[in-house]
Amino acid sequence: MEESLTERKNKRRASTDRKRLIMVIAAIVLVVLAAALAGAGVAMASYSMRIQRQTLDDARAWQAAHYDISWYDALEKRDYTVNSYDGYALHVQFLQNPAPDGRYVIISHGYTDNRYGALKYAKLYLDMGFNVIVYDLRGHGENEETFCTYSARERRDLKALIDDTRARYAGVRALGLHGESLGAATSIAVLDGKPPVDFVVADCGFSEISSVLKGGLKSMNRPEWLVNVASLGAKLRYGFSFSEMRPIDSLKNNEIPILFIHGAQDAFIPPAHSEAMKAATKGYSELRLVDGAGHAASRLTDPEKYAGYVASFLGAIGL
Repeated sequence: MEESLTERKNKRRASTDRKRLIMVIAAIVLVVLAAALAGAGVAMASYSMRIQRQTLDDARAWQAAHYDISWYDALEKRDYTVNSYDGYALHVQFLQNPAPDGRYVIISHGYTDNRYGALKYAKLYLDMGFNVIVYDLRGHGENEETFCTYSARERRDLKALIDDTRARYAGVRALGLHGESLGAATSIAVLDGKPPVDFVVADCGFSEISSVLKGGLKSMNRPEWLVNVASLGAKLRYGFSFSEMRPIDSLKNNEIPILFIHGAQDAFIPPAHSEAMKAATKGYSELRLVDGAGHAASRLTDPEKYAGYVASFLGAIGL
């Protein structure tokens, strides 16, 4: 028997309703998956950007166990704070050279460390006549706890410190930057604003953070694409994606002289990062690899060669 018009309409309506139900279910599944992905991204970002910082006492004890810091206590020192672009207070310490010659250097330490981590480099500059400024990077040392943005905010902190140094001390005839790891990346990233500095020494810095994080995941046999998820989570949670944490992008118009130093055996941040940044900068640059040195270990692995590299570089640029 031929279907009635009413029956055909009912079948079409039922088919339409099924399609709509499938679409609703699919939309709900997509929303749930997107929410789960975003949640996972935020969780991974929080883990990646959390600072497990050392105390000042722990950091100083580590330095004392690995090299001589007996000279530090005899120095004339001055502690103060500098407010950054957003009012965040940075704890700073000035190390007065017994025989200063008008040259100053600001030393930026590495991730989880604090200003005591800069002492291994401070003595080198003090011996050459520099006054030395060390400080706790954002979220480190005595500073208020916060998350790390791998140079995105930290470079603006360093710019505030550069400006403060120029204003605070009279007779500055030269001002340089020296950084280790995160501190090196920060010292490179700040160059995008063409700050009033005369040189940079960047020790084992990263050119961009994503590949470093991917390398960490690879070493744990985890898929590298999780970094992209974490980057999305970082943008949602903190307002910064990993694509904004690329010091190398600050070098395309840079003409400030840079000495790149990197441990030849650095497996955490490979020397290729410094090689890429040397190729990217327009200004005078040198790259020195220290044989046998792992991450952030060049100064302690071969202190005499390290000092020679810095002195030769400063001589080459007339400082």
